Amino acid sequence: MFESTITTRDIASLVVRDEGRLVETGNTWEPYQLVDSSGVVVQAAAAFLSELQAQDCTVSTLRSYGYDLLLWWRWLTAVGVPWDKATRAEGRDFARWLKVADKPRRPHWRHRDGNAPANAEPVALQREPSATNRLTGKAGRGQKFAPSSRGHLETVLRTFYDFQLEVGQGPLVNPFPLDRSRRAGRANAHRNPMQPAEPHRKGRYRPKVPKRIPKRIPDEHFNQIFAGLKCHRDRALLAFFVSTGARSEELLDSYQGDVDPGDQLIAVTRKGTRRVQRIPASPDAFVWLRLYQEESWRRGAPRGRHEPLWFTIRRPFRPLTYPAARAMLGRAQSQLQSNWTLHDLRHTAAWRMAQDPNMPLTDVQWVLGHESLSTTQRYTTPAEHEVIASVLAHHRRRGTSGPTPGTAPPAPGYSQSSLNVLFGRPSS
Repeated sequence: MFESTITTRDIASLVVRDEGRLVETGNTWEPYQLVDSSGVVVQAAAAFLSELQAQDCTVSTLRSYGYDLLLWWRWLTAVGVPWDKATRAEGRDFARWLKVADKPRRPHWRHRDGNAPANAEPVALQREPSATNRLTGKAGRGQKFAPSSRGHLETVLRTFYDFQLEVGQGPLVNPFPLDRSRRAGRANAHRNPMQPAEPHRKGRYRPKVPKRIPKRIPDEHFNQIFAGLKCHRDRALLAFFVSTGARSEELLDSYQGDVDPGDQLIAVTRKGTRRVQRIPASPDAFVWLRLYQEESWRRGAPRGRHEPLWFTIRRPFRPLTYPAARAMLGRAQSQLQSNWTLHDLRHTAAWRMAQDPNMPLTDVQWVLGHESLSTTQRYTTPAEHEVIASVLAHHRRRGTSGPTPGTAPPAPGYSQSSLNVLFGRPSS
């Protein structure tokens, strides 16, 4: 019935403007607020973020969900539909727009108040589609929304409208419904417990997100990146990243009292469970850390067990943030022209530990803080460049080997020299 009554909307010419903002308040009770184009707080979004906070979600999760709601609010403003009047037609068209349209443009942050010079052009959220990086094998940021971003948006908005239905607000039907195969009930409800669970599509408009093999930094390239660092803080930070396997936010949120150089341990707060866990690091990491601390303390950086471990280089000293650490790694890769991320350092540490025959995989699971061993097993998958090198070596061995015994002569009409090239045989 829904498919036959929906109207067709011209989303090809739709312009989504940079209206509204997600404001960081600095208030621990309400870390982020979604405000509309008039500067008024959106109460429906505020109630939803409060619900997430009550569910023990982290501040970074609230920020991520808030930005997804902001994009949805901007899209609804462009089509002229209030959030509580959205139907499945809007959910469908939004999913189509995410898949086909380019990312919206926005002005530079210095010109958000409308005081841009006449010759200034807006900064594009999208970039020109770039080829796969020669060193990393990773594609650059393109014009379109990535499948993972679209999937996250669908999950956030479906959860948002489920919450509004529970509190008696919003539309009576969720604009982002479950897949039709899920109407009968819970997925894998009658599954044999001896058999693995089959994957089921959850949301009707949820895209297919490809499984990604963790990217690691080869040792020779990591050494080049490390040589490009300019200060002891960056060297210490990179050494801790690649030896502990901790997540970026886990390591950046550490305090000076969390470091135990005598036992080569550093305490981090795990992202999911919020459990404090002491994990070992390499001796080099503590050497670089000591050099950095002595240098920063002489310059007047705060010192104490309850002070942050990582500070900015310039005064006034402020705790180091994730964007600043990401920019540091980007500058170190400028000569290599690579695009590895901070999370790839965690993959590198995990791969190094998983390849050690004297280190059980369960120990790697404990260090990484994985709940399931199957997640840790991904790091036993060979890297792309290793597979390519292995296959090329196979072709070289086939090319240098002698003719296969008992090879039948070619059928009439086929050239023996062409068959030798095709099957990698030496020319006679």
